[in-house]
Amino acid sequence: MNRSVAWFLIVGATAAATHFFVFYMLRHSLLPEIANAIGFVVALFVSFGGHRWLSFSNTDTDLLTSLKRFSVTALTGFACNEIIFVILYRWLDMPSLWALLIALVIAAAQTYVLSRWWAFRISLAG
Repeated sequence: MNRSVAWFLIVGATAAATHFFVFYMLRHSLLPEIANAIGFVVALFVSFGGHRWLSFSNTDTDLLTSLKRFSVTALTGFACNEIIFVILYRWLDMPSLWALLIALVIAAAQTYVLSRWWAFRISLAG
C-alpha cells in the first residue's frame, strides 16, 4: 500500500472517530443532525492537519490554497454524509449510530478522491 493511502486511512479513521465520539456525546441533548454537524466541525481540524502534513505531504499546493480546497472538499463530504445519515436515520428508521457509521464510510471515499486529485493536488511524479 502506498504511503499516501496508508496515512489517508489513519488520518481518516482518526477524524471519523473524532466525529463519531462528538456525535455520541451530543446525540441525546441535540437533534442528531445538529450533533452530526458539530462532530463534523471538530473532526475537520483533525482531518485537514493530518492530511496536509501526513497523507499529502508532497503536495504541490500552498497552505492557503489547500485549506480553501479542502474546506470545499470537506463540506461536499459532509453534505454527502448528512444526506445519507438523514435517509438512513429518518426515512429507513436505522439506529443513529449505525446510520452515522455508514454515512462516514461513504463520505470518506468521496473525500479521498477530491483530496488526492484536487485539494492537495500531487504531481504525477509524486
